[in-house]
Amino acid sequence: MNAGSLIDRAKQWARSIKRDVVALWIAARDPRVPWYAKAVAAAIAAYALSPIDLIPDFVPVLGYLDDLLIVPLGIVLAVKLVPTDLMAEFRATASARERRPMSRVGAAAIIAVWLLAAAALVWVFWPILPA
Repeated sequence: MNAGSLIDRAKQWARSIKRDVVALWIAARDPRVPWYAKAVAAAIAAYALSPIDLIPDFVPVLGYLDDLLIVPLGIVLAVKLVPTDLMAEFRATASARERRPMSRVGAAAIIAVWLLAAAALVWVFWPILPA
């Protein structure tokens, strides 16, 4: 296998991941999708479409862990939960879209997680002052 075909396969995989995220975003809004599949699809799509990462990319190793493992595994799980015929329809719709949606709710959720983590750290490590 040469480097050119490996790069082409990686590009094709990245395009299919992007398409599936948009398809899951569509699935989360479709009334024909079971509630549990909607919940997983909505969570994965919101996180993947959020402009903010839970673990920032500048954090060594862990920063890219969510991009390389967590998001693709979540997409695989969500795709398996959505009925096959509906997923094919959502993928076709996603492929026809020119613009990728952006999740403000996903960004707000990530910000909330960071604020809760910061508050927990302050609460745990704040020195207890004698009265």
